[in-house]
Amino acid sequence: MRIKELAKKLSIDYEGEDFEVKGISTLQNASKDEISFLENPKYLKYLPSTKAGAVFIRKEQASMLPKGVNALICENPYLSMAYASKYFAKKLIRDKEFDTKIGKNCTIDPKAHIGVNGEIGDNTTIFAGAFIGDNVKIGKNCVIYPNVTIYNDTIIGDNCRLHAGCVIGSDGFGYAHTKDGKHIKIYHNGNVIIEDDVEIGANTTIDRAVFGSTVIKKGSIIDNLVQIGHNCEVGEYNIIVAQTGLSGSSKLGRNVIMGGQSATAGHLSIGDFATIAARGGVTKSIKGGEVYSGFPLMKHKDWLKLQALLARILKKKG
Repeated sequence: MRIKELAKKLSIDYEGEDFEVKGISTLQNASKDEISFLENPKYLKYLPSTKAGAVFIRKEQASMLPKGVNALICENPYLSMAYASKYFAKKLIRDKEFDTKIGKNCTIDPKAHIGVNGEIGDNTTIFAGAFIGDNVKIGKNCVIYPNVTIYNDTIIGDNCRLHAGCVIGSDGFGYAHTKDGKHIKIYHNGNVIIEDDVEIGANTTIDRAVFGSTVIKKGSIIDNLVQIGHNCEVGEYNIIVAQTGLSGSSKLGRNVIMGGQSATAGHLSIGDFATIAARGGVTKSIKGGEVYSGFPLMKHKDWLKLQALLARILKKKG
């Protein structure tokens, strides 16, 4: 779609250069044939160096755009991006270019659904009831258990095990909101990438990215009933225990452990070799190499002291 045509559909006055728009991306990753947006002040630092062709932006911030980047001036950039996202949504059912390529010595139950334009590596087993979407790549020596759902465009490495009922690549929980309270869907046009040697538990869900990829890195182990939001990055050799929830754009380093029912707020990072004890709530970025507990989150040794102090106070009152 031409940028002027898109601006017209969104009722935005646009006086910049006309060009063909191929998609939407972040300020730091957008190319000259993509558009982006600035809503959260946290990302203002990426504005002077963005390579986007145009940016949804408020009038008072437009002067900060670098030379050659056009302004799509609007009252609510996030809402405008949400409206624009539907024009770049991929087809849910793809036109067949070729049958999915099946490797050697694969065992695929006839009651599994295999989409088109994909690839399945050697020695992979797929059980009955599994749904493999279009343009999906699955590596060698993988096991896809019953009723696993893998949405379009997902990439899975070698030696992975996906247990019954897990859902990979569904839309994340992303909506913009109008002044009168309507919820406008943000179309998730990215994908999920799962690297080698990953195991994903039963009924776990991993959301596809809004743009770019949600990434589960090599060697991570994810328990049952875990929710991983859009655009998250789970580092190498993480352990994520049951009923944990990662909000969108959380970034976990290497060998992070998330205890049962722990959670993160969005757009934060956890350092390498950090441990979050059960029911810990991470609300801001934290350093690695420490054990944390509680809500509000604190170092585990401080949390233990606090519990001991509370116990003494309650004992005195009793």
